[in-house]
Amino acid sequence: MADPTPLVSIAGASLSAEINPLGAELHSLRDGEGRDLLWDGDPAFWTGRAPILFPVVGAVAGGVIRVDGRGYPMAKHGFARRKTWTLVEHDAAAATFRLLPDEETRSAYPFDFRLELRFVIDDKGLSLSATLTNPGQAPLPASFGFHPALRWPLPGGAPRDRHIVRFAEPEPDPIRRIDRDGLLRPAPEPSPVEGRAILVRDAMFEDDAMIFDSLSSRALSFGAAGGTILDIAFPNMPFLGIWTKPGAPYLCIEPWHGIADPEDFAGEYRDKPGVIEVAPGRDHIFAMRIDIGSATLLG
Repeated sequence: MADPTPLVSIAGASLSAEINPLGAELHSLRDGEGRDLLWDGDPAFWTGRAPILFPVVGAVAGGVIRVDGRGYPMAKHGFARRKTWTLVEHDAAAATFRLLPDEETRSAYPFDFRLELRFVIDDKGLSLSATLTNPGQAPLPASFGFHPALRWPLPGGAPRDRHIVRFAEPEPDPIRRIDRDGLLRPAPEPSPVEGRAILVRDAMFEDDAMIFDSLSSRALSFGAAGGTILDIAFPNMPFLGIWTKPGAPYLCIEPWHGIADPEDFAGEYRDKPGVIEVAPGRDHIFAMRIDIGSATLLG
């Protein structure tokens, strides 16, 4: 039986990737030696690989968003990851996918929109840019997030317990956690960052994701001396989640423009933390980049 959503391949000198039109989800990312940098979706731990989060990031209170006083059912992380996107452009090193509203999306998100996600591999890395266009006559509220699950350990032989996340800037501000319903707890927790670095450990994720909602950095590195190091940039994404299931061989590094509802949030979707509004006829671009790096940030 034929695959209803065949993968789309792109490649360059140092990387190759496959994208699944279902969710416009990065399905594989391999270095020039063919080694996997991205999690493979093993259902023993988690079937995701790199879902796209739209039009919400995280959970919403009561499972609904409120637009002009009316409630609309909204699943955690939105609907984009479960929709089949249209491939609108493809060449050897780039691919662009488009998502448009339909009856199903309007039942949860009563807005017209056009969302295009472009993947480009160049000499060093992979760029992802999501362009949200507002074709309507009123401001378009939205959140968006990337959710790539990277191998932990990364290929190259460095031990798992030596892997570090090192931020471009010091990150002393407290972090946030979510409750059992996925909502943002009111009390912050001390930052796990020492200077600019986190030596990542499974125990850090026994209470789910670490959420950075007061972030100075717009770039970080992940890896270990003696192995592969990835440089990750997210120039216009003000929030960051770092997550795994304890014991799972992946680490999700998730640049977000949005966040889960606070536990006591009962307001309009437009007023939800992290939501932007795109003016009629205008675009907003969300971007991140993954490069095969050096030891500069790991230091």
